[in-house]
This record gives sequence, structure tokens and C-alpha cells, in this order.
Amino acid sequence: MDSRHFLVLFLVGVSFETGSAQICNIHCDALDPAQAINTREAASVQIFGRTIRLYISDSDNMGWADISNGSPTDEVWIDRSFNAGFEWEGPLGHTTIPTGMQNWRTLMYNVDNPSGQQIGALRACGKAGDRDDIACTSWARSTVNAETRVDAAATAMMQFYNGKLFSTAGWWNGANCLTALLDYFKITGSQTYRNVIDEIFERNKDEAFGNFLNDYIDDVLWWGLAWVNAYDLTGNTKYLDMAKINSDYGWSFKDNHCGGGLWWSTDKDYKNAIPNELFIKLAAALHNRIPGDTMYLSQSVEVWNWFKNSGMINQENLINDGLTDDCQNNERIAWSYNQGVILGGLLELHKATNDQSYIDEAKKIVEAVFRSDQLTPNGILTDYGCEPGDCGGDVPTFKGVFVRNLAELNRFLPDKPYTSWLQTQANSIWENNRNTLNQFGLRWAGTFDKVDAARHQSAFEAFVAAV
Repeated sequence: MDSRHFLVLFLVGVSFETGSAQICNIHCDALDPAQAINTREAASVQIFGRTIRLYISDSDNMGWADISNGSPTDEVWIDRSFNAGFEWEGPLGHTTIPTGMQNWRTLMYNVDNPSGQQIGALRACGKAGDRDDIACTSWARSTVNAETRVDAAATAMMQFYNGKLFSTAGWWNGANCLTALLDYFKITGSQTYRNVIDEIFERNKDEAFGNFLNDYIDDVLWWGLAWVNAYDLTGNTKYLDMAKINSDYGWSFKDNHCGGGLWWSTDKDYKNAIPNELFIKLAAALHNRIPGDTMYLSQSVEVWNWFKNSGMINQENLINDGLTDDCQNNERIAWSYNQGVILGGLLELHKATNDQSYIDEAKKIVEAVFRSDQLTPNGILTDYGCEPGDCGGDVPTFKGVFVRNLAELNRFLPDKPYTSWLQTQANSIWENNRNTLNQFGLRWAGTFDKVDAARHQSAFEAFVAAV
């Protein structure tokens, strides 16, 4: 991890707020650092011979700034962010080195705001008294709710939560951010952050067409799978009822063009892999949770039989993106998520029917991914269609979908054959693709590029998968 130092020169476009409301947690803001417990240096930066440091007290869940080797009138302060460093309040504790001194520090400020259910981060900033240039450390936070790697990843995920969805994430990416957290709750048993489940449901159910429906069939089905997971975790049937609405909507866009299958959108201009894989999984999952059901299972089996024979699964047992207008494999990129969702769908079908052939088909796809020098160069999952580039707003989510579904299959199989591979992914991300807030970038083999909710969600899934 090589991102502990961050220099900002001629900082512009930031509205500093000096009247920020005081926050109280274990202590209230503006505590004397002399009272701190278990202090550590979290980050530092240099400017014109001065060193500005951020100190964190994990026990107090607070931090403060220090400037050393300076001169009287040099300034130092704390910034605090509740959305992963994209916006912040400050300067907090702004102070200057007094006459006759070379070092000075601020008072202590809380990292988190429990009354507002806000997950925070701090950075230390400062400047020479006779210059305009400002230097800030990288953002950092305490180890509260971050004692293990997977807990740290969950807490970093929550830094993007804005009370409704996840800042920087698109609509369907938001469904995957929620699903990552739901899997985390289920696998670890953590009770922390469970408020998000019902908040997201109630605050978004009237968006777009209502009931998590919109123009894109795959978007709807991502949400349907999230609500199945929410039902599994809580037992609240309103989530299962919503998942049924989502599945029924998807089924309404199945017709006989190309012999069957679901369309990608309400425009009915593309039949592709992802909505059909999602439907197979969702419909089979509903069958497995609705006593006496036959309809959802029949629909899932029908779409799988069509999908298997559609030509989208190529000779290498990898799944290309979709079909041409004349119903042939379009030979577009074999994205990682298209290799992943089907694993979960086949697993649900096996649970519904006890037919071993579904597991055998899933294993063939997994082995094809592992053999692919494009998808797993040097053993690390990669979306070769756009990495090492930026990959836009959608693709950063894809790898997380693969490891989530692979982990579901791995947990089901008695010999847990994919555990080592999943742990390798998590280890590589932690060692090569992480910043000081335990946020993760796009490239799981490194280096860290930038952070957003989709990038982080995807990597977060690797840590859940490795548990």
C-alpha cells in the first residue's frame, strides 16, 4: 500500500465551514489530545520543510493534527468527511503556532457521528504562515468496526452510504452494494449497519416506475436478488413479495425471438446474457423459498434450457455478452460477471431439483475462467475488456459479482474447492490495491487507481467470499 502521503497545492473549490456542529461520541469534539488513549500516527505529509501529521486514537475514535519544524503563524487544522472524502467540513480546530514555538497541534475531533449514523474520516491540513500553499494528509479513520479485513471493508463501504443509496454508484450498482452488505451480515453475523436494509427499501421503492422497476430488465433483477437476500436475513415477507414483483416483470419481457429468453431492456433490441442469468437465479431462488411453488421453477428451467442452447456459451465454456440480430453469438467480451451470475443460478436450480448436472455445468464455467489468461492473468481476476483503463461506471462492479457467486457455490460443495483461489484474490487486493481508508480500486493485482462505490463494492465482495 503506497498511498499514505497526499499533497494538495493551491487548494481551490472548497468551502470551509468553521461553524460545524459539535459531535459527541465517547467524548465530544475539542478534547485535549493529552487525554488520548492508544495513539498512532495515521498519515503525514511535508510542505516547505514542515511535517503535518494526523494522529488517531482508536480507543477514543478521535483524531487530531500536528505541525512540526514550523514557524510562528504556521497553521494546522482537521478536515472531516462523512462521504469517503468527496466532501468535507473544516477547518476544525484551526490553530497557529504561537510565538517562540516550532510545533503545535489541534484539539481532538470525532471520526464518526453516531447520532447521525455517519461513518467518518479525518485528514490533517496545514500551511506555512507566509505562503498560500496548503498540504493535507491522506484521509484516515480509526479501527472502530474495522478490526478484521472484512469488517474494515464493510465500514469503508458504509462511508459511501448517503441515507438513501451509495454516493458515486449508479442505480443497479447500488443494488450490488446492498447485496454485498447483506452477504457480509449473513456470513459474519455482524449486526452493525443493518439499518441500511429497510432504509434503502423504503426510501427507493417509489423511484423510477416504482417497486424497483425501470427500463432495464437486468437492473430490476439485480434488485430482486437483493430483496431475496434481505428476506433470508430478516424473514420479512415484504422483501420476498418485492422480489416476486421484480421476477414477474422480468418474465413479461420473455418472448420467442431467437427461440426464447428475456430482452435486455423495454426497447426489446438486444438479447444478452446478463438478464437471462439473473432471471434463472432469481426465479429458482423464489421457488426455493415459496412452499408449493411450481411456476417460478418452471420459468427458471425454461430460460436455462434456452440459454444453454442459445450459443452464448462459447467453445471455451465462457459466456460472451449476447446475441446478434440474427441470433448468433456476438463474440463480444466475456465479462467476469457473466461467468459469475450463472453459477448462482445453477446452484439454485440444483437446490430445487437435486439434479447434479447443474453443478457440473457450473464447474465447467469456473474451470474455464481459471484457464483463461485474459480473465485470470497471474491468477488474479481481471476484466480484460477495459482494464487497465478506467472501465466507466458499470464494469467496476463485475468482478465482485463473480466472486460472490463463486463463493456461494464453494460454500455448498463439500470439498470447498475454490477457497484458496478466493483467498488469493482478497490477499492481492489488500496488499496491492488499498488506500489509507481501506478503500479499494479497480485493479485487484494493483496498482490502486481511484475510489468509488462500485470499485469498493466489488473488492469488498472478495473479502466476504474469502471468509
